[in-house]
Formats: sequence, structure tokens, C-alpha cells
Amino acid sequence: MQAGRIAVPSIEAGGINGQRSGHFGHCDVFTLVDVEGGEVKQVTTIPNQSHVQGGCMVPVNLLADHQVDALIVGGIGMRPLMGFKQAGIDVYYDVARQEIKPVVEDLIAGKLPLITENQVCGGGSGDCTGH
Repeated sequence: MQAGRIAVPSIEAGGINGQRSGHFGHCDVFTLVDVEGGEVKQVTTIPNQSHVQGGCMVPVNLLADHQVDALIVGGIGMRPLMGFKQAGIDVYYDVARQEIKPVVEDLIAGKLPLITENQVCGGGSGDCTGH
């Protein structure tokens, strides 16, 4: 990814040197990383919103409103994955590392795969790696 905005579900305060959240829907904040020319240009964070109104589509709409192009997850359900696809946001998969900076660098370098539908979590069934 040479240009665009990457979102990473994060715990606590987030930021480029922060830690990833295992599942996007229950993160504390989203770390947004703006990339230009294959390099990180700006990092900001936005708080996650409650699932009460709008269910699991609330984070989808939040990230779409912030012009996110790509999302890196360790786990995600089918409904929000379909929502991101409809919003034109690519969802990438990585469960190996908990640090934000190296996983963002991997995405910029083209090393992360797009998540496939057979990698999604079952709704609360606990069968998802990365919870």
C-alpha cells in the first residue's frame, strides 16, 4: 500500500507504538495511519463507539466516515466484513504480532493477506483466533 489511510484496532491509547486489539469490534480506539509514497506521514486515533445502536455496523460506519482505505484485524465477524467490503475498505489479516508499527509496515510492504470469508469469527462462538 503506497498511499491511503490504514486503521488498526488498538487497546488503551493506541498510536503507532501501541498494541493491537485482538478483535476490532471491542477495541478501545482505532489508530489511523496515513501513508504517502510508502511512508507513514501522520498518525491519529479515534475512540471506538458503542455497539448498542446499530450493532456491529457502528465501527464500519465510523471508519468509512474517517475515509479509511484498509483495516488490519486479528479477527472479525462476517457481517462487519461484508459491511467493510460494501464501504470499499479492504480488510487485511494478521494474528502474529500485537504491536501496531510492524504490522502497519508489513501492510505497506504488501506482506499481509486480505482476510477471506473462511477466516471470519462465529458470532460469539469463540472459534476465532485472536480473541
